[in-house]
Amino acid sequence: MARGAGFAAVFSAVFLAVGYLWFPFELGPFEGPAARLVFALKADIFVFLWLVAAVGRVANIRFFSPEDIQGGGLTKPSKVVKVPLSLLQNTQEQALLAVGAHLALASLLEGREMAVIPLLVALFCIGRAAFWFGYVSGASSRAFGFGTTFYPTVVAYVLAVILIFVR
Repeated sequence: MARGAGFAAVFSAVFLAVGYLWFPFELGPFEGPAARLVFALKADIFVFLWLVAAVGRVANIRFFSPEDIQGGGLTKPSKVVKVPLSLLQNTQEQALLAVGAHLALASLLEGREMAVIPLLVALFCIGRAAFWFGYVSGASSRAFGFGTTFYPTVVAYVLAVILIFVR
């Protein structure tokens, strides 16, 4: 598990550094904080699509499962829906944290620095895919995905706090 988490930390750091240095698209100009926030929200559609996929997966299972059609609050979840429910819960948590970090950063970043936002979104998507595919194989198999989703978000919050005091 530590190996996957460590690899996630290194991968995320290299991805952000290389991606920032060689970001291939011209962004902006951003006329004030509102334009930067709009940009971040547009980028975060890809974060929210993971949430849509997780909700859709659970809904689809419940629709075709007599055991689960009544909903989680009225019955005990079947084995079939347990893993998708866990993935949904974790994706909700990670999406909320990530979007909050992206919006906080977008309110503080300037010009070319805004390239960090799509890079963070890309890491979120890579992390979610790895987490979903590795989930059923245990903690060590989902560590990279979790770390690649979570660590960049933590770094984004730390950077936002630093920028609040520096700028």
